[in-house]
Amino acid sequence: MSQMIGQEFDGIVSGVTEWGIFVEIEENKCEGLVRFQDIKSEYFDVESAAFRAIGRKTGKVITLGDKMKVKVKFTDLEKRTIDLTMVEDSIY
Repeated sequence: MSQMIGQEFDGIVSGVTEWGIFVEIEENKCEGLVRFQDIKSEYFDVESAAFRAIGRKTGKVITLGDKMKVKVKFTDLEKRTIDLTMVEDSIY
C-alpha cells in the first residue's frame, strides 16, 4: 500500500470509534483509519453503542456498512497501519 499513497479507492465502513472511522478498501480488503481530526468540514459526535457517527453541521450519519471513497494518506509497514482521508461528500 505504500506505493499507493495519494490514490483513491472505494471502501466500506467497518468500524466507528471515538477517534475515527475504519474503512475496508474493496479492491484489496486492506483496512485503514480515517481520523475525525482530518475531516475539516465537519465535526462528528460518536454513538459507540450504535456504531455510528453523526455530523453536527449536516446531520450526516456514518455507520457500519456505508460505502465511501477514501484516499491513502500514509502507511507504516512496521506498525501495519494505513491512514486514510475521506474524499469529501463521498458517502453513498
